[in-house]
Amino acid sequence: MSKEKRFKMENAAAEGGSFKNVDSTKPFGAHLRMSWWKPLAVIVVPSLLMVVLQVLLYQVVGLIEGSADPMSPTLTPLKFLAANVSIAATGVLSILLLVWIAKVPWRSLISSPRTFDTRRLVQYLIVAAVLVGVGIVVIALVAPEAPGWSTFGFTGTTIAMLVITFLTTPLQSAGEELMYRSAVMPAAASWVRSVRPALFLGIGVSSLHFAVMHGAFDPWLFGYLFVIGVSTGLMTIISRGIEASIAFHVANNVMMGTVNTLMAGGKVYALDRSTETGDASLLILVAVNVAMVALVWMRERRAR
Repeated sequence: MSKEKRFKMENAAAEGGSFKNVDSTKPFGAHLRMSWWKPLAVIVVPSLLMVVLQVLLYQVVGLIEGSADPMSPTLTPLKFLAANVSIAATGVLSILLLVWIAKVPWRSLISSPRTFDTRRLVQYLIVAAVLVGVGIVVIALVAPEAPGWSTFGFTGTTIAMLVITFLTTPLQSAGEELMYRSAVMPAAASWVRSVRPALFLGIGVSSLHFAVMHGAFDPWLFGYLFVIGVSTGLMTIISRGIEASIAFHVANNVMMGTVNTLMAGGKVYALDRSTETGDASLLILVAVNVAMVALVWMRERRAR
């Protein structure tokens, strides 16, 4: 018996048993049923926990480093590690919270009605790396000053930032996908019964929440973050799981983080999301997002 057939049988049995809040006849993202107040808890509680955890960790880092302003946008290696750990932990907590209050199996929040597919993840990771790489090259040629790149440098700080990027940024990226696409999106969609309006609402709420939680005050940057949320949400719905969205998020964050580190002149860099930090060059990255969604759609269409 194939894994997918077994998973469908388990879901069907679950609907008649303790996991009746999962509707495997509906597409991923609109497949959960729960009371109206539970999505609010899924949206609010993990967000507050992430903010509190990050602030506490930043304060600890400030004490260790002797920093006068531990909440500044400048990312030292320890602050970078603290941010990644807090976001990764919040993603896991979001899933656990939804499993507990909605009484659904955690596997149904990763993919449904099929099982999680590692081969899909690897394939999408390769495709995403190529697309993001092309986007970075185009930005370097067209608008090299837009990302705030300085000069190439390689110091002990650079090595520390690269190690943290490679080891923990994939966890941070996966954590965001667990929080926004696996938890918030289907939770918000459960407010509506009809499939298409539910998916529209789920993508809208999760994308807006994603952009707001990044603290971007610049209109260009806020809009780009919203586009990322919509794009990864569409990838998730089209592919019936979060492999594609995790792959794209990991490739984007790891590759951008690597370039930002190498082009910081051997020093640390800042994640400044205040006003006037974004511009039209972000349209290049928007095109990368759109291309990834299109490729996911074509791959999934052929597979079916």
